[in-house]
Amino acid sequence: MDIKEIQNLIKFVAKSGASEVKLEMDDIKITIRTGADDKGESTTYVQQIPVNQPVAQALPAAAQPVATVTTEAAPAVAEDSKYITIKSPIIGTFYRKPSPDKPMFVEVGTPIGEGDVLCVIEAMKLFNEIESEVSGKIVKILVDDASPVEFDQPLFLVDPS
Repeated sequence: MDIKEIQNLIKFVAKSGASEVKLEMDDIKITIRTGADDKGESTTYVQQIPVNQPVAQALPAAAQPVATVTTEAAPAVAEDSKYITIKSPIIGTFYRKPSPDKPMFVEVGTPIGEGDVLCVIEAMKLFNEIESEVSGKIVKILVDDASPVEFDQPLFLVDPS
């Protein structure tokens, strides 16, 4: 089971209204508890069971979906609606350059194409290159370098025209 499958499972359980789901597979145990009975919080525990063979995937020790609330003026929202938002596919630390001595992947105004690397997100000592799924021009970078990011958090605004 990879990280995307775990994240999709968390979303599904949160939307379903179930208070607790337990999943046991050969090498992992996952318990997802939602706060349906409590305060609306949800907690996810991922436990890796020791096996004779090493597991090739890295799994998060705990992934907790966090709801973020943003307050913006109505005109700003209408203005940004023509842009495509590129969101974080994983939880981790956002970096705008491949290493401290290298240049930034993209800046505001940089034209991008599908498959271009926009940033890297470090998760459990693994650096994951985040590639663009759209073509256009970077209008706004929404996250500071070396900042923690959540799953599905907006990272960039892209003008597709």
